[in-house]
Amino acid sequence: MLAVKPDLNQSETPGFVFRVFTSVPELQALLFTLFLLLYLMILCGNTAIIWVVCTHSSLRMPMYFFLGSLSLLEICYTTDVVPLMLSNILGFQKPISLAGCGTQMFFFLTLGGTDCFLLAIMAYDRYVAICHPLHYSLIMTQKLCLQMVMGSLNLALFLSLQLTALIFTLPFCGHHREINHFLCDVPPVLRLACSDIHVHQAVLYVVGILVLTVPFLLIFISYVFIVSTILRMHSFISNLKCSI
Repeated sequence: MLAVKPDLNQSETPGFVFRVFTSVPELQALLFTLFLLLYLMILCGNTAIIWVVCTHSSLRMPMYFFLGSLSLLEICYTTDVVPLMLSNILGFQKPISLAGCGTQMFFFLTLGGTDCFLLAIMAYDRYVAICHPLHYSLIMTQKLCLQMVMGSLNLALFLSLQLTALIFTLPFCGHHREINHFLCDVPPVLRLACSDIHVHQAVLYVVGILVLTVPFLLIFISYVFIVSTILRMHSFISNLKCSI
């Protein structure tokens, strides 16, 4: 369970409250309907992808396995955020406890990090399929695909747990417990802290580099090799046609 350090100069707070989107009933109804429809579309679309991948034997390939895993992540990711956001849109200002806020942050960071790592894995899968097609089935085995997905999840779990635990060791001011956001994300929660947060910000930057920058670079490098291979193939086919 996550807890904060006691501080004699601060009053004990039950948790946090999210700032409402708007107090206008018409806008509340419009935003609620819009986001609810989008949420249902995300659930239905990703559920359909998972169902198709699982029920069609012709799709038992690494690319579709990763696609189904990504769809499952998207369902969990949006479910962690949207229901509480919908409640906030309607103006229900029930405080969220420190443990509840920490839990949402942990799952938000874990699922988001796994999503980024999985996109890098999918780029690597396309790289092997296009640049090394003859060895594709030997390299991208079912065991390796499962290991890469579980490795992404475990790495994201480790980073998220460390960051979340570090943040919730901070003392929070009793009169500054309103989160200026629609979820318990790291930056708005850090702004509520009553002590120095330079170390926490540095850790956040390091985690951000690992979760965002590294997968982006891997994806970029993979597609550089893919484009290079396609251009070489096109050049080879053009030269072959000229020789004929």
